[in-house]
Amino acid sequence: MFQLSLGTFRERWELFAGAVLSVAVGVALVQASVLVLAATGEPQVPQGMSRQAEDKIREGFVAAATVMGMTAFLALFLAVFIVSSTFGFTVAQRRRDLALLRLTGGSRTQLRALLLSESVLLGVIGSALGVPFGVAAKYAQTWLLIEIGLLPDGFTAPWRLWAVVVAGVAGVGVAVAGVFTASLRAARILPLEALRETGKAARVMTFSRWFSGLSFAACTLAMVLWAQDANLIGAMMAALGISMFGAVAMSLLSPLAVPVLAQAVGILVPGGTLAGLARANLRDGVRRSAATASPLIVLVALLLGLAGTFGSLSAAGGEEAKRSVNAHLVVTSTGAEAERLPGIEGVAVASRQNAVDITITTRKTRNGRVITRSFYSGIIAVDAADYARTHTLPPASGDLAALTGTAVFTGPALHAERIETGQVLQAEADGQSLELTVAGGMPETLETGDSFLVPRRILPERVWAEAPTETVVQVAPGQHPDDVAERIGNAGFSRVQTVPDWAVARAEAAQDGNVKILTVLMGLAGLYALMAVVNSVVVAGAERRREFAVAKVTGLTRRQVIGAAVIEAAGVAVIGVVLGCAVAAAALAGIGGAVHEAIGVTVVHVPWTLLIVVAIGSVAVVAVTSGATATVVTRIPPVSLVTSAE
Repeated sequence: MFQLSLGTFRERWELFAGAVLSVAVGVALVQASVLVLAATGEPQVPQGMSRQAEDKIREGFVAAATVMGMTAFLALFLAVFIVSSTFGFTVAQRRRDLALLRLTGGSRTQLRALLLSESVLLGVIGSALGVPFGVAAKYAQTWLLIEIGLLPDGFTAPWRLWAVVVAGVAGVGVAVAGVFTASLRAARILPLEALRETGKAARVMTFSRWFSGLSFAACTLAMVLWAQDANLIGAMMAALGISMFGAVAMSLLSPLAVPVLAQAVGILVPGGTLAGLARANLRDGVRRSAATASPLIVLVALLLGLAGTFGSLSAAGGEEAKRSVNAHLVVTSTGAEAERLPGIEGVAVASRQNAVDITITTRKTRNGRVITRSFYSGIIAVDAADYARTHTLPPASGDLAALTGTAVFTGPALHAERIETGQVLQAEADGQSLELTVAGGMPETLETGDSFLVPRRILPERVWAEAPTETVVQVAPGQHPDDVAERIGNAGFSRVQTVPDWAVARAEAAQDGNVKILTVLMGLAGLYALMAVVNSVVVAGAERRREFAVAKVTGLTRRQVIGAAVIEAAGVAVIGVVLGCAVAAAALAGIGGAVHEAIGVTVVHVPWTLLIVVAIGSVAVVAVTSGATATVVTRIPPVSLVTSAE
C-alpha cells in the first residue's frame, strides 16, 4: 500500500504539491509560535529600567504569549481546513482512478487505507519541509513582536528540540485529520457511479456535508446570540469563534450559494459570449467553484471579522470614555503644572489625575497559599471631590466620598481580582511606607483602565509633581469652552483637547495597538490562506486541459479560452468575498450586541479600507493565477487532448 501511495505521489505530484506546502507552512508557524511562546515564559528584562518600564515589558511578554498562542491555534485550524478542502478536491479529481482500483479488486477498506497512507506520507513530507521554514518564521515573528513593542530589543527565542517534535507530530496529525473525511466519502461511492459520474459521485451536497455545514451554522448562530449578553472577553472569543465556525459552515454550504450568486453576478454584470460561458461554467462546475471559494471565505471572514472586532472595541472604548466624563476639556501636563489650572479664568473644576510612581502590594490566599503581587503602574492620585464632579461612572462598591486619608479604590483593571473592601494594602511612596485601606472599587470598563485610585494629599509632593497628569476641566457657566481652552494654551499648556477629541484620540491609540497585534496574528495566517487560494486555482485549472481543448476545437481562440477562465475565476473570487463578508458581519453583530450590553449604545466599526484592499487583492490574485494556469495548460495541441481517453 505504501508503494502504491508513493507511486501516486510521483505521478500526480501537481495535485499533492499544494497540500504538502500547506502542511509545511502550518508546521513552520506552529514551530515558530511554540518557540517564541516558550521564550516569553522567561521574561528578559533589561537592567537599569524604572519599575513602570519593567512592568510594561512584563505586560508585553504576557501579550506576546497570548498572540503566539492564538497564532499557533489559527495555524492548526487553517492547516486542517486547507488540507481537508484541498485533499477533498483532489480526491474528487481522482475518483475515476479510485473507481478503477475498486473494479480491479480493491475493497473499501483498502481504498481508505490507500488514502490514509497518502495522508501520512503527505504529513511526513510536509513536516520535514516545515522545520527549516519554521526557523525563518521564528525570526519573522520575533522581528514583528519587537517592532510593535510587545517584546524588548535583543529578545531571542532559543532552539528547543521538543518544539520541533510537537510541530512535526501536529503536521502528521493535521494531514490525517484533513484527509480522514475525504477517505470515508470516497469509499462510500460505488465504482460504476464514479466512472459514469452519476449517483453519489455527481452529488456535491452529500449527507455528511449537509450535516457538518448545518451543525457549524447552528454553532455560529448560537455564538452570535450568546455574545449579546456576554462580557467583553467572552464576546471577543465569540467573535473569533464566529469567524472560524462561520467560515467553515459557509464553505461547506457554498455549493448551494454559488449557482444563485453566479446568476446574480450575471444579472448585475451582463456581457458577451465569454461572460456567458464563464457564468455557465460557474453554475455547472459547482464543486470546482466551491473548492476555490472556500479558502477565500476563510481569508475574508478571519481578516474582516477580527479587524472589525478589534476596531469596534476601540471605538466603543472611546465612546465609553466620552460618556463617562462630565466636563468640557482635558489638559495634559505634569502634576506641578496642573496646579495652576484652577486659577485660570473660566475654569470651574479641574480634576487632576497624576500617574504616580509608587508601589502597592496585594496579598491573597488561594488554595492555602499566600500570593503576593506588586503594582507599579496604573496608580492614579486624585482629589476625590473633583474626581466625583467630573466623572459619571459610578463605583461598583463604596462611595468616592470615602476616598480620603489612607483610603484606596481599586480601578477597573483590577475589577476581576475581587479585592475585598476593608482589606489593608501595603504601599511605598518615595521611600515612605503606607498602609492603605480599600474603601471601594470601580467597575470593569471596555478599556483596561487604572489599577488604583489614591488620595493625592497623602503622597509627598515630589511624587506627583513630575508625574504625567491628565486634568479634566469643567468650564464655568457662561464661559465658552473654546475661550477657556485658548486661555489655558496661552498659560503655557501645550496640549488642550475637547472631551470628544480626547476620546477619539484614546480610541485611535487603542486601535493602533490592536492593528499591531492584528498584524502579527493575521499577517502570516492571511498569507497562509492566500496561498491556499492560489493552490486551489492552480489545481482546478490544471485538471481542465481537456475542457479547454474542447472549447478551442469548437471555435474559440486560445486567448478567448483564457479570457473565459479569468472571468470565471474573478466571479468565484467575488462570490468568496461576498460569503466571507456575510460571516464577518455575523461576528460584528455579536460584538455589537456585547458593546450595547456594556455601555448602552451599539458601536460597530466596519474596516472599509481593509475590505476594499482584500476584495480587490483577492480578485486580482485569483484572476492572475487563473490566467497563468490557463496559459500553461492550453499550450498542448487541442486535438491530442480531445481524442485521448480520460
